[in-house]
Amino acid sequence: MIYANVRQGFYPILNATVTATVEPETGDPVTLRLLDDGAGADVIKNDGIYSRYFFSFAVNGRYSLKVHVNHSPSISTLAHSIPGSHAMYVPGYTANGNIQMNAPRKSVGRNEQEQKWGFSRVSSGGSFSVLGVPGGPHPDVFPPCKITDLEAVNVEEELTLSWTAPGEDFDQGQEGALSDSLIQLNNNGYEGIVIAIDPNVPEDETLIQQIKDMVTQASPYLFEATGKRFYFKNVAILIPETWKTKADYVRPKLETYKNADVLVAESTPSGGDEPYTEHIGKCGDQGERIHLTPHFLAGKKLKEYGPQGRAFVHEWAHLRWGVFDEYNNDEKFYLSNGRIQAVRCSVGITGKTEVNKCQGGSCYTKRCTFNKATGLYEKGCEFIPHSQQTEKASIMFAQHVDSVVEFCTEQNHNKEAPNMQNTKCNLRSTWEVIRDSEDFKKTTPTTTQPPNPTFSLLQIGQRIVCLVLDKSGSMATGNRLNRLNQAGQLFLLQIIELRSWVGMVTFDSAAHVQSELIQINSGSDRDTLTKRLPTAASGGTSICSGLRSAFTVIKKKYPTDGSEIVLLTDGEDNTISGCFNEVKQSGAIIHTVALGPSAARELEELSKMTGGLQTYASDQVQNNGLIDAFGALSSGNGVVSERSIQLESKGSTLQNSQWMNGTVIVDSTVGKDTLFLVTWTTQPPQILLWDPSGQKQDGFVVDKNTKMAFLQIPGIAKVGTWKYSLQASSQTLTLTVTSRASSATLPPITVTSKMNKDTGKFPSPMIVYANIRQGASPILRASVTALIESENGKTVTLELLDNGAGADAAKDDGVYSRYFTTYDTNGRYSVKVRALGGVNAVRRRAIPQQSGVMYIPGWIENDEIQWNPPRPEIEDDVQRKQVCFSRTSSGGSFVASGVPNAPIPDLFPPCQITDLKAEIHGHSLINLTWTAPGDDYDHGTAHKYIIRISTSILDLRDKFNESLQVNTTALIPKEANSEEVFLFKPENITFENGTDLFIAIQAVDKVDLKSEISNIARVSLFIPPQTPPETPSPDETSAPCPNISINSTIPGIHILKIMWKWIGELQLSIG
Repeated sequence: MIYANVRQGFYPILNATVTATVEPETGDPVTLRLLDDGAGADVIKNDGIYSRYFFSFAVNGRYSLKVHVNHSPSISTLAHSIPGSHAMYVPGYTANGNIQMNAPRKSVGRNEQEQKWGFSRVSSGGSFSVLGVPGGPHPDVFPPCKITDLEAVNVEEELTLSWTAPGEDFDQGQEGALSDSLIQLNNNGYEGIVIAIDPNVPEDETLIQQIKDMVTQASPYLFEATGKRFYFKNVAILIPETWKTKADYVRPKLETYKNADVLVAESTPSGGDEPYTEHIGKCGDQGERIHLTPHFLAGKKLKEYGPQGRAFVHEWAHLRWGVFDEYNNDEKFYLSNGRIQAVRCSVGITGKTEVNKCQGGSCYTKRCTFNKATGLYEKGCEFIPHSQQTEKASIMFAQHVDSVVEFCTEQNHNKEAPNMQNTKCNLRSTWEVIRDSEDFKKTTPTTTQPPNPTFSLLQIGQRIVCLVLDKSGSMATGNRLNRLNQAGQLFLLQIIELRSWVGMVTFDSAAHVQSELIQINSGSDRDTLTKRLPTAASGGTSICSGLRSAFTVIKKKYPTDGSEIVLLTDGEDNTISGCFNEVKQSGAIIHTVALGPSAARELEELSKMTGGLQTYASDQVQNNGLIDAFGALSSGNGVVSERSIQLESKGSTLQNSQWMNGTVIVDSTVGKDTLFLVTWTTQPPQILLWDPSGQKQDGFVVDKNTKMAFLQIPGIAKVGTWKYSLQASSQTLTLTVTSRASSATLPPITVTSKMNKDTGKFPSPMIVYANIRQGASPILRASVTALIESENGKTVTLELLDNGAGADAAKDDGVYSRYFTTYDTNGRYSVKVRALGGVNAVRRRAIPQQSGVMYIPGWIENDEIQWNPPRPEIEDDVQRKQVCFSRTSSGGSFVASGVPNAPIPDLFPPCQITDLKAEIHGHSLINLTWTAPGDDYDHGTAHKYIIRISTSILDLRDKFNESLQVNTTALIPKEANSEEVFLFKPENITFENGTDLFIAIQAVDKVDLKSEISNIARVSLFIPPQTPPETPSPDETSAPCPNISINSTIPGIHILKIMWKWIGELQLSIG
């Protein structure tokens, strides 16, 4: 355990940022954040002693310890009393039967000014020696640490437990999801929520008030729904730059469109006004963003989606806690023990079932009819909940019902309903998932009513960027300084947008201002800045000097709030944490570029604390990593049509006059400001470029000093396939192509890529995501590959898939995903995604079903159904919307730890099967389909499958290994991502009319590692009774009559027994 005791005299210093750097003899240091939270290794909360377990042993031998302490001047510092073990202060004593009181115990008080100041300290913790570290793969022998702060609170007969979560290994792990959000939970209140109004929304001041009204209505509903645990405390509304400026609009700090939690955008022709949440992760993973429309906020869709505040709480549960919907638009009814049930939660929700048929502008209503083959209602049947209910759950089914004020719990959750919540969350209720969240674990219910939310109005302004570039001596190695010049020129000539302000600072042992802020209004402004890029390297590395100088440059014209700093370095600097507090206070966003394997390990902290992009570029020039990093720095704000889009990024090392040939597709959505950039390492190559009509393109501007050449295509580049050929000997060439949207009104095809986490701990897998869109419409059937490069220079190529299996959450939603498991070393990994659209790629007009509020088909008034217009359904004409395009996108970087030395052990099981489906064939066979997992998650081929069945859904989930196993001897697994089909006859189990049978699969790999149990599929056996031939009635159009008999069993009451020809028996009580 590591301890750091931070004091002023006797008094403990609280709320400091304390990091320990532990370095073994091999020189690969580990950084730990020490905590004073009274949990894990820390004995007492807020005693000024910061602690953490250390177990990342790399080798035997000596380890050195150094601790950095930083403190912000805006945070309360001194504790009012000295915690710890004390002799008890005697409040009084008894003499002759009377209590004699002592003076009250003195309390130490400080005024607010004396409690706040900023400081930084560095302390050596000496060294220690380690023995017994095994060679080769390190086994995981570290359990979670003991929970020492468990508390219980009894509120309204409900017992609430709270504690500090331990980690997978003592007090470390699970790895946090990579999220751009600024949301923080502070004393039960959510702060830092960003609601952004899209730049294409016409100016309308009432929209701002409507956003305020929605959140204000939602806050008390959320508070009561979560057992007085959460409410909305503080919301920032991001207003487009194009709207009129007002006195109460202020410049944002870290708030951007990129990290907005809610986006208000115009209705789409296909998607309508349905509120929904992007959710690309698993159950319990936070969503990406909530989408709302001005029509919804204005209350124009009240009948279709219910009150805005209630709908917002429904979406918040998707976004914050990763729960799913409890309705199902595709399967609205199911059979349970032979009876039809509406998909709903809880089953206590009552309603009517009817069909509303509309044709040619007129509509009529009829009763739902049965499908004689399935026993279910025919398509078009709707379940309409009664307006007056007593049932309180569930918000994820029908929050618009007045009585619904709670989430489903394990007591009232409908585990049999075929909805996304059951499929994705292993039959758990939404409240169980919420209860497992970090938010829940670190809060307790409060007895006081929360205040109304407060709002800040922020207006996007001009972009302000300062480049902070390392020119220390190490930049002279490996051609790094020249590569910096090439990437810097691309950024200044092409990436940075018109009307932006740009400054430049270089640093070695000290900082040097190369350029004050210059506004980019013309090509000459860009040229002026390119000439200021550093050309000589020498000296040490002082990152904080560069950052402080950048703040000074910016402050000469603007506040640092919302400004951006691009920080590039290749060197180590153990004083970098000394300016962390200044960075936090600045309100600036820091984008970091780590160049080479020795760049300061604390760089990522700067990006994390400010919401900036973190990237890594190796010394492998052919991978074009540094140019990709700078190419990813287009604005996160403003309209999409002004952002630079990378069409190609490619490199190759050529020998003996070899050629590097290829094509780049310029599609109709791009073509403005198109730039071809070629770089080399020794001599200018031969460059040949032809446009789609076959015309050779000349006019490349050659810069022999920087070893680059570029060609700017005037106007709009021709749509089609551009061909290039580059010839060279004994050197490395790269080609980069960038462009912008061809029109302000036609959305360009974009590729946004990311990892699910910014840190990966072996053997936990990472997930790569690529979201391909044209506006709101997803692009399907593209060829998408991810290139992941480690510090060792090894590059792994992954094909990303949009198949709804393995790492991919939903099929055909335009989000392509894949697990990454092929770690080869600790340290940084860079991520690049290439997407190609060919003859198979299509644009999907209709937005796929997302996690969102249920469309209300109608409501019941005076026992009559009042129908809403049918939910808009636009035919998915994907066949006629083929798209050809090429894109590359930087997915940033991540840091891996815990990777053992080669050979890497196989600790990766097959991934969970998430798309298992079951159908009955005939009356005795069950047909199963699913997507094959791999040997290692979704790679390779599994060794075998275990299929089990049960008539109890909970027994199958909770007692899978005890459930009846199906004979799968003849079932040989296919390669990962193939379609599996298996037909079997249930044996040794009752399977008769009315039986519900539940099926689940587990995959096993060659070293006997088992996947998680699959989603549970169900079949319900329905055998319609055989009927004798009917005698035709005189009226062929009349419905067949049932056979009726009356049994008199109780005086005054008759039981009317109606024998339908195929449905079974229905009993009606009549007077």
